[in-house]
Amino acid sequence: VQLVESGGGLVQPGGSLRLSCAASGFTFSRYGMSWYRQTPGKERELVATISGTGGITNYANSVKGRFSISRDNAKNTVYLRMNSLKPEDTAVYYCYARRSYYDDYWGQGTQVTVSS
Repeated sequence: VQLVESGGGLVQPGGSLRLSCAASGFTFSRYGMSWYRQTPGKERELVATISGTGGITNYANSVKGRFSISRDNAKNTVYLRMNSLKPEDTAVYYCYARRSYYDDYWGQGTQVTVSS
């Protein structure tokens, strides 16, 4: 099983990035997918989640209206579109797949830095 994130980097405040997470080794469409983020010394924070079919999405209040999660089950990929980025969005972003409490996987993370 692999979850490989990409698309992170350095961006100025107000800018945009799109993160991708390519999945392999499991039946992607059967898993809810999420993006989490973490900064040093803090707990990992749920950013957004999407159901297996893509019909249901949820967002942390801090990113509502700015971030958008989507998935392409034909490509086994989940995306996180991030607009109007703020310095406080700086974190390592992780992809997470979950089908049940005992059936879940994490990616290795990708760094997003928002700074002028």
